[in-house]
Amino acid sequence: MPNTVRLLSTLALMGAVRSLAGRYEAEGDARIDADFAPTLGLLERLRNGEAADVVILTREGLSGLEANGSVAAESRVDLARSFVGLAVKAGADHPDIATEQALRATLLGARSVAYSGLGASGIFFAQLIERMGIAAEINARARIIPQGFTAERLLSGEADLAVQQISELKLVAGIEIIGPIPLHLQSPAVFSAGRLKASKNPDQADRLLKFLASAEAAPALRESGLEP
Repeated sequence: MPNTVRLLSTLALMGAVRSLAGRYEAEGDARIDADFAPTLGLLERLRNGEAADVVILTREGLSGLEANGSVAAESRVDLARSFVGLAVKAGADHPDIATEQALRATLLGARSVAYSGLGASGIFFAQLIERMGIAAEINARARIIPQGFTAERLLSGEADLAVQQISELKLVAGIEIIGPIPLHLQSPAVFSAGRLKASKNPDQADRLLKFLASAEAAPALRESGLEP
């Protein structure tokens, strides 16, 4: 449909996009038809031929699509930075994660840790526990989920700790965010957006990209746990 923009987005931007969609559509622009999944899952779907107008991925994921000619380089916009955090079920004690030593003790003391198998946060966390030398112990009892929200494993009782982008943790009711993993242990993920060259609605795609990168959209990004 000419008045619809098909958007594929990483889960980290779900809260912000849903918050902004109504405002964008009310201003008379195209309706946003959005679908959300981890970056690696979206890349696989695009490789398999799924059609879209706009994609929001990690900066690295989008750069790969630019390199293979799938995304128009001139359309690219960097939208937000995001940090990985930890959460517990609402009402549970908040363990200490302020230092690397405290984080190590908290992770090793947990009955189970839930993290993503395909998302940027999960890839980072897997590398982090490997660097810390505790990967074998953590993974022996971890809940590694293929997609979706790790904090849901807190509600089901499958895990004591959930690891994910803070913006993704905030989308699950009934949990409490402890805080970010110590910032000196992580580099923020940068999420970027671009127009697919195969878009059948390039004008509307470019309008949406301009809106998402605008000052008008920044408060919704902050509210969702991201840094514009």
